[in-house]
Amino acid sequence: MPKIPGIHHAAAVRALKKAGFKVIREGGHTVMSDGARIVTLPRHNPINAFTMGQIAKGAGLTPDDFKQLL
Repeated sequence: MPKIPGIHHAAAVRALKKAGFKVIREGGHTVMSDGARIVTLPRHNPINAFTMGQIAKGAGLTPDDFKQLL
């Protein structure tokens, strides 16, 4: 069972913005960066829980940190 639930694309973008990420590019995917890391979010709903876990990990966030940002 994943520690992060599958969530809506817009909720994931809002959570990453709270963590200091900014949208760089949008198309089929949303690309965000905080200056040091780049993460790519698919633009479908919901984002799979396992995918969301890997995105949070790539952003340098623990599952608990990410849940608090939601």
